[in-house]
Amino acid sequence: MIQTFNNTDHHTELNGTDRLIVRRGQAFTINLYLNSGSYQPGYSQLHITAETGPQPEEQYGTRAVFGLSNEINDTCWSAAVSSPPGDTVCLSVCTAPDAPIGRYVLTLDERIQFDFILLFNPWCPRDVVYMDSEEKLAEYVLAQDGIIFRGDAEYPVPLAWYFGQFEEGILDTCFRILDMNPKHRRNPGKDCSGRRNVIYVTRVLSAMINSNDRDYGVLEGCWKDTFDGGVSPMSWRGSVQILRTWNSTSCLPVRYGQCWVFAAVGCTVSRALGIPCRVVTNYYSAHDTNSNLVIERYLNEKGEIESSTRDMIWNYHCWVESWMTRPDLPPGFDGWQASDPTPQEKSEGVFCCGPVPVRAIKEGELTLKYDAPFVFAEVNADLVYTLKYNDGSTRKIVNDQKVGQKISTKSVGRDAREDITHLYKYPEGSAEERQVFEKANHQNKLLQQKGNPGLHITIKLSMGIRKGCDFDVFAIVSNNTEENKKCRLVFASRAVSYNGIVGRECGFKDLLNVELAPGGGERKVPLRLNYSKYCNNLMEDNLIRLGALLIDSSTKEAVMAMRDIVLDDPEIKIRILGEPKEKRKLAAELTLQNPLPEPLQGCCFTIEGANLTGGSSITEKLESPIEPGQEAKVKIYFTPTQSGLRKLVVDFDSDKLGHVRGYKNVIIGK
Repeated sequence: MIQTFNNTDHHTELNGTDRLIVRRGQAFTINLYLNSGSYQPGYSQLHITAETGPQPEEQYGTRAVFGLSNEINDTCWSAAVSSPPGDTVCLSVCTAPDAPIGRYVLTLDERIQFDFILLFNPWCPRDVVYMDSEEKLAEYVLAQDGIIFRGDAEYPVPLAWYFGQFEEGILDTCFRILDMNPKHRRNPGKDCSGRRNVIYVTRVLSAMINSNDRDYGVLEGCWKDTFDGGVSPMSWRGSVQILRTWNSTSCLPVRYGQCWVFAAVGCTVSRALGIPCRVVTNYYSAHDTNSNLVIERYLNEKGEIESSTRDMIWNYHCWVESWMTRPDLPPGFDGWQASDPTPQEKSEGVFCCGPVPVRAIKEGELTLKYDAPFVFAEVNADLVYTLKYNDGSTRKIVNDQKVGQKISTKSVGRDAREDITHLYKYPEGSAEERQVFEKANHQNKLLQQKGNPGLHITIKLSMGIRKGCDFDVFAIVSNNTEENKKCRLVFASRAVSYNGIVGRECGFKDLLNVELAPGGGERKVPLRLNYSKYCNNLMEDNLIRLGALLIDSSTKEAVMAMRDIVLDDPEIKIRILGEPKEKRKLAAELTLQNPLPEPLQGCCFTIEGANLTGGSSITEKLESPIEPGQEAKVKIYFTPTQSGLRKLVVDFDSDKLGHVRGYKNVIIGK
């Protein structure tokens, strides 16, 4: 008989206690009832085998054969009796701290068989994923919900996410993902052996969360305006529905994901398997396709981007970091490793990226495995704008937009944003930064001179920019030279997607004769953005890109400023009615005021949350439209199943606002 306390001891009880789920390098207990005779120390022997995978072999670590010892040895497979002599034997079994993870069969004397599941063990000092902080383990392994940062570097927007790694069926789905990977289908014995190596498993997950290789991967990406044949990536509130859909549709890719969805699902699977993991957001993230560490853009005199390479600057990009040692690398590169399940470029012939030590990115060690040059470029590439005049001549534009800003993740134990930029790069302009650029051969950055251009331009915003209102933005232009300047100012605004695809115009101004007095002469030029113009041009990301280009009419020199606006959605007010306790019905009262000057049609609220909504979502539709200024209000009932701090994730959808998100932390009592 297998004791239920094993799962509690191994921090797997949230998966349920109906089967044995244990972590490697740590003992578990089995009670054996002897039909005849009794156990006698020193005389009674036991022949034990543990096997995983379809072709278990000792040389590959997928089969272990061992007997009884006087005491448990936690460095290898071992077993010992921990009860006094008698007709009941309490058997302790310890797995090797480097054993492959997976489903096991334990056979005693070729007669008695037990099934169990083995996971990585970040609580075990001998496991390569060991983490020595209970607070961090609670956040990076056990937390079933969290915060992902989106929006913009100037205005990071927190998005609550329901990871749900302990919900029913999710762990089995995670192992199915490993079983569907092409390496397993080609050579299952070798693949199962590889599962003792967390680097190997992390790399497989990076490839299998996306489906670009037509490899039965979990998610299909889509970065278009329409999402035919699937749902908008904005509509997902968590990973559980995605993983269950994939599992129940014969491993067809779920449509659709974008970077934060790929990263969040990767985080769910990693935590489920026992790998400490977190989602990270890099603002102004470069996608450098030709490995020259330069993103080049050509603008015409109207400020429009002309020829564009495949190189892109994403407003933000999300990936994951997993915690592990790197015995395959020189010392000093243990700890957080970046990997990216979003399909961008191929690595060793497959759409995957990482794991690469975050420390290697900071130090410019671009030869270290895996994919260091690509990740280094994401946070360090140089952005070069060139102005193409109507007569065909070109001139480099002075601009101070920087790649790799405000690299962010959720704080441990709090919902606040933790800035981890310092883990990826040295302070700008420091001697260490220059050494890193020399090591990485980043010539463009090394050749840059800190000039003081005579003309200067910045963009300022008015306060309280919300979706539905008209507002002004301002280009502040100044002349720091000793002579009078006559300039052309092009001030444009366009809808933009988070991955840098520019859409339709939202407001435009072209002033041919802007006169600036010498010695700091300044002008403030407004641009009005009207809801009636931008409302139908906005993409789902609620972003408008502002660009201001100032051209000196006499010298043809040009300076540029660029800034993105995040249009605030209205707040969803969430009230919990009733005393939050396990297995007691509660109501969430949800309210949202329509901020638009037009009615909202097809409105519905949806809630979801770990151990709150039974592993699925609950939706309430509103029958009538919501008029301007009116409130949409519903009550949705749910019954929590576990005590503790949980996030109730709320989504409001309608024709004009799209997906509006909110959440509330709820403490569920016993």
